[in-house]
Amino acid sequence: MKIIDIRETTASIASPIANAYIDFSKMTCSVVAVVTDVIRDGRPVVGYGFNSNGRYAQGCLLRERFIPRVLEADPDSLIDPAHDNLDPHAIWRAMMTNEKPGGHGERSVAVGVIDMAVWDAVAKIAEQPLYRLLAERYGTGAPDDRVWVYAAGGYYHPGKGLEPLKDELKGYLDLGYHTVKMKIGAVPLAEDMKRVEAALSVVDHDGSRLCVDANGRFDTETALAYADALAPYGLHWYEEAGDPLDYALQAEVSARYPHAMATGENLFSMQDARNLIRHGGMNPDRDWLQFDCALSYGLVEYLRTLEMLKEHGWSTRRVVPHGGHQLSLNIAAGLHLGGNESYPHVFQPFGGFADGTPVEDGYVGLPEVPGIGFEAKSALYAVMKPLGE
Repeated sequence: MKIIDIRETTASIASPIANAYIDFSKMTCSVVAVVTDVIRDGRPVVGYGFNSNGRYAQGCLLRERFIPRVLEADPDSLIDPAHDNLDPHAIWRAMMTNEKPGGHGERSVAVGVIDMAVWDAVAKIAEQPLYRLLAERYGTGAPDDRVWVYAAGGYYHPGKGLEPLKDELKGYLDLGYHTVKMKIGAVPLAEDMKRVEAALSVVDHDGSRLCVDANGRFDTETALAYADALAPYGLHWYEEAGDPLDYALQAEVSARYPHAMATGENLFSMQDARNLIRHGGMNPDRDWLQFDCALSYGLVEYLRTLEMLKEHGWSTRRVVPHGGHQLSLNIAAGLHLGGNESYPHVFQPFGGFADGTPVEDGYVGLPEVPGIGFEAKSALYAVMKPLGE
């Protein structure tokens, strides 16, 4: 049993939208195929992976560092004899050979892409959906049969006013979502508050059904001003008020804002996540953590992060990953996270769930197919399949 090839390509996920920091008109992602010599149904098992939106394709790092290290490793050193399968942890160690600690930036994304494909291959070799494999190896043995999801949208578009924003959010409710999220921070506070009030009118003025996301835009003064303005609405959460590494800002806003906050999508290692828990003033009884395995060295590192959270008194139910992809959905079901992000209309075909899987009252199920389930999402598999052939 061995990996015989790892192939990569760059795909466009460009959209004419913007958040408080960037526009997505030139956004790309890497797609990887890990080809094995294991045969299932007469064909080699191929695992697929890609990186989440918000970070660009990692082709250079993949080609020059991480793919060669895996292919040059002794194949026997990458096997898990206890499960007669590939060993994601050993493959991760091979990728990180000669890498110094720290610097959790672009390389964490490149490693995460390959790691996703490895776990897809491992579950396919085991002939199990990944969420069941994770539940058996690392969880309680029984996965959740459905996962809470929220619809992320409300981006800034050129010329987009309040009525189009309301129509967009109404569309998500019509799809079966109960909770929606919108962007803030790209316009002055007074204008943003009009947008928030328009969004609230769509969810029957129930603040618990609306999340807002500043994408790390604010300095402390501005973050506090928004906190004061948003406080009366009792929102589901106020997300990423300031720079993701400014733990002092997060702690100060957390101390003043009386409702739930959310952050973590731009922290790319267990160590950075631990610093947030140690120094960010986050409340384990009400706040939410959004670490994204596809951006942060993959599931191998994510397991370390979840163990760290347990040691600090956090429940996995307070973790709702960023990214809206099927790997996080599998982790959420298998390891009992609190839910998963969803992008109903943007970053396609990489966002979203298996074809024909309805969202019902804010929850979604998972398909009974081996691996992560990419083959059950036809538009996405059409992008991936040629890379594996």
